[in-house]
Amino acid sequence: IGLSPPGVVPFVALLLLQRRPVAGRALLGTGSACPTNGLCRANVQEQTRRQVALLNATAQDLFSLYLKCQGEPFSSESDRLCSPSGIFFPPFHVNRTTERKEVMVAMYKLFAFLNASLGNITRDQEELNPTAKELLDRLHNTTKTTRGLISNLTCLLCKHYNIFQVDVSYGESSKGKSAFKKKQQGCQVLRKYVQVIAQAARVLLPHLSPA
Repeated sequence: IGLSPPGVVPFVALLLLQRRPVAGRALLGTGSACPTNGLCRANVQEQTRRQVALLNATAQDLFSLYLKCQGEPFSSESDRLCSPSGIFFPPFHVNRTTERKEVMVAMYKLFAFLNASLGNITRDQEELNPTAKELLDRLHNTTKTTRGLISNLTCLLCKHYNIFQVDVSYGESSKGKSAFKKKQQGCQVLRKYVQVIAQAARVLLPHLSPA
């Protein structure tokens, strides 16, 4: 999957561009320009915990509903068609013993990618399954939660580590692909999401537990 040339994009700009299903990169950096004012909410750490727990609790149901709405052969051959081995997904190599700063940066990369991918999947499903209200509602709700989580991670990175730019990769757009390929790309991303969000919850939640 090709990536567009590197470019420095501040967190605020990333928050405004999240719905664009594009490939791109923003460079990691630290400095004195952290846009903390207005980004942090009350109880941001607890909100972040709840958002990760909610995404983890609903991921499998979202994937199952997605498969149901795509029809055959996805309903009966999901293991073959939805194997995520051939798709790009941000590497997630942190664990419970990893430094908290590294965990937060890895989380931001993961959910920035996921948010762009959800925008891609939602756009395709609005075209391919416009009457699948429950699926579309779940996709929109997952996207909303993901955006809130990105906002909270932005706050935590700025507040505790003065990081306001992160190297992120956005997945391949499905524009111009066949209906089958669009459905397949969506199910590959969502299957990988089910796996990674479970790991993310195990890693992140202890770092956000009340002292």
